[in-house]
Amino acid sequence: MASSNPFFDDIRSHSDVDPPQIEELTDVSELVNDPTQTVLKPNGTVSSSVRELLECPVCLNAMYPPIHQCSNGHTICSGCKPRVHNRCPTCRHELGNIRCLALEKVAASLELPCKYQGFGCIGIYPYYSKLKHESQCAYRPYTCPYAGSECSVMGDIPYLVSHLKDDHKVDMHNGSTFNHRYVKSNPQEVENATWMLTVFSCFGQYFCLHFEAFQLGTAPVYIAFLRFMGDDNEAKNYSYSLEVGGNGRKMVWQGVPRSIRDSHRKVRDSFDGLIIQRNMALFFSGGDRKELKLRVTGRIWTEP
Repeated sequence: MASSNPFFDDIRSHSDVDPPQIEELTDVSELVNDPTQTVLKPNGTVSSSVRELLECPVCLNAMYPPIHQCSNGHTICSGCKPRVHNRCPTCRHELGNIRCLALEKVAASLELPCKYQGFGCIGIYPYYSKLKHESQCAYRPYTCPYAGSECSVMGDIPYLVSHLKDDHKVDMHNGSTFNHRYVKSNPQEVENATWMLTVFSCFGQYFCLHFEAFQLGTAPVYIAFLRFMGDDNEAKNYSYSLEVGGNGRKMVWQGVPRSIRDSHRKVRDSFDGLIIQRNMALFFSGGDRKELKLRVTGRIWTEP
């Protein structure tokens, strides 16, 4: 590699980051697999210029091994290399199979704060451990659980509760029991959209009750399920039951609420809830079977 590589000229120009010494270099794979590297470190800083060196010019995400470079020293992440048809996005030279081992070594020497620092995480992590930590960070924000739109709002639970109430106009209820009536004039028409989302506050927590119609094969079905506004390990402390019936018949479902870390679609498509076939739903509705009238009752309780 040419000594005039602009990436490493830039690194040497910053006194707060020392270029790694040859005798101290460690194989990158050893650093990735070394469990001691996942321990929280004292607070430290890394210059913005060094962070920019590790930013892929195409996707703008942090680069991880293998980091590729062209003959002029311009780098790109392995994920974006096929997307640019093996041409450097900076100078358009052919990328080839040159790996920027030096930059990978520099990255291995860095310690960075979690990207969820603004949400309360105070940990400092080795560069190659940071991504894994962030995927499991207890402070990472939640995605809006409203399923009737492609809402991209993220935040902590109190923020999302206010967002659901103010922006989505979701009904809010206090208590651990519920009794809801769902009515639709033409049950033959089914849209893949949530009919109703209700938020319940009980036991100092928040729960989302979903009820919707969706197409399963050629026939519409109805599903009701509960999601917990928190992490999965906390959701397991609660159970819930749902009941629907009419004309002397009833169906009962009992389960554990799913965390809103699992998307609405993931829960729905796994059928983890009370499933009601259309014919049965119309039977419960009574009358001339031309209007859907379902009453869903249920309760939430804590597990000992």
